[in-house]
Amino acid sequence: MWSTFIVQDEEVRTVNTSGGLEGFTGSRGGGRKRRHRAHSSSGDGISENQEGKIKLTLFMAVTAIMLTVLGVGTEFWVELKPSKSFYNNQTCLVAHYGLWKCCTKTFWVSDMDPKQEICGPLHLQGESNCTFFKFYTTGENIVLFQKTPEKDLTVASAMFAIISLFLMVMGAICIIMAVSKGAQFFLKPAAVCFILSGVLIFLCLIVFHQSVLSFLASDQSILLHHEMSWSVTCVGCAGGLVIAAGVLFLVLALPYSPWEKCFPKKNSDS
Repeated sequence: MWSTFIVQDEEVRTVNTSGGLEGFTGSRGGGRKRRHRAHSSSGDGISENQEGKIKLTLFMAVTAIMLTVLGVGTEFWVELKPSKSFYNNQTCLVAHYGLWKCCTKTFWVSDMDPKQEICGPLHLQGESNCTFFKFYTTGENIVLFQKTPEKDLTVASAMFAIISLFLMVMGAICIIMAVSKGAQFFLKPAAVCFILSGVLIFLCLIVFHQSVLSFLASDQSILLHHEMSWSVTCVGCAGGLVIAAGVLFLVLALPYSPWEKCFPKKNSDS
């Protein structure tokens, strides 16, 4: 008889304890949910509509990063084309280089248009030879068509490109943190990183173009036809896209909508 009362008493205590624990955990979970909802509804959170705009702008910034990597990693920044009689009467020599590497290409004059006076175009089939710039390692300069590139300007343009890529990656990390954590204050440093990276990209292009002009002026006796190639186009488009993305992130970081501020909705009663 006493054992029966003891078992029943233990069952009642077990049921009460489990019910109390469930109620306690339920109240804690509900408190966390309420705090999360309060955080998302406050000014520091990111709404669903704003999150979609942020992801769309992030896609633009990622496209700019890919174009920058493509442009910086390739050597088609400038093409150098002498006259057909520079090398010899049978073959023709052209060159193109970028921030890191220089390439020369030799092809037959018979494959060219007879009316054309300069070598090219570059897509003709021929023998290519590429070498990396040694002034990054040993400081030794190269000679192309008896001319020497301005290595200080080339190194400066390469540094601008690398710093710009670093800022792009940092801005992308800030945006990923803003979307994953729901924190709006990450948008402002991301916008600053993207805008600065775009400015550095355009500085890189300006300095590189100045280095090409210095290269052409190093020896006036040999005339070369030069033109900027598709790698520069990729980097220039990336600079424009990343600046536009930075401005959009800066607009999204504002506590109000500039569109509604400039063009307020008219009241239907009026």
